[in-house]
Amino acid sequence: MLKLKNRIITSFFLVVFIFGLTVTVTQAKKKGLLLKILTYNIHHANPPSKPEFIDLKAIAKVINEKKPDLVALQEVDVNNRRSGSELDQAKELGRLTGMHHFFVKGIDYEGGAYGIAVLSKFPILKVDSLRLPMAEGSGGEPRVLAVVTVEPEKGKPVSFACTHLDLKEQNRILQSAAISDKLNQYKHPVILCGDFNAKPGSDVIDYFDQYFSRTKVEGAAAFTIPEKNPDREIDFVMYKPKTAFKQKKHLVIQEPYASDHLPVYVELAL
Repeated sequence: MLKLKNRIITSFFLVVFIFGLTVTVTQAKKKGLLLKILTYNIHHANPPSKPEFIDLKAIAKVINEKKPDLVALQEVDVNNRRSGSELDQAKELGRLTGMHHFFVKGIDYEGGAYGIAVLSKFPILKVDSLRLPMAEGSGGEPRVLAVVTVEPEKGKPVSFACTHLDLKEQNRILQSAAISDKLNQYKHPVILCGDFNAKPGSDVIDYFDQYFSRTKVEGAAAFTIPEKNPDREIDFVMYKPKTAFKQKKHLVIQEPYASDHLPVYVELAL
């Protein structure tokens, strides 16, 4: 009789444990995954207040304070004389933040390279890049797109893209179409970030708004440049398809020392 009673008690607690575990897992699934995104034009880690000084640790500090899952970086130096022939900024930022990195060269520069990079908390499953077009005779600076594919959840890939568009509008328009065509090839959700050198309401941003959902915050809180008394927004985070994510947060980080741009931090719910 005692043995039977013990078995009943044991079975009861086992059922309670399994039920509790099931509820916890179900709640986690309902809650969904939150992706933390950062886009940052780092000005080759040169603080505007200190000409020719490179402070990569200041950039890493900004990143580490937010602990993002994915980071898009523009104006990155790799092994050139300006920042140090032995300094690969993309690789070193990966080390300082504990993240995987992927760099795409925009141009050769002072014996090394200059371009854009992506950092990822998740293992990078696939990389891709695209050299962006320019109008003939425009004299613009060559620009690129960098794309990594990761799996925040098993079996659910997400591609994360970084770019830095040209200063000249005619080139930005061509580059926008090329980026859209490229990212349309991906059959899973895509997040696009970067310095677009264009403001909301411009032809370039209006074009992207047709195909992407752009994260937003109202008024002057959206301004990203210059680093002190910012007066315009040119750094963006957007995604497609428009139903892939839900914006939970869009914050321009008020950090005026490390770069001539302010970083943009976004949280997206899957």
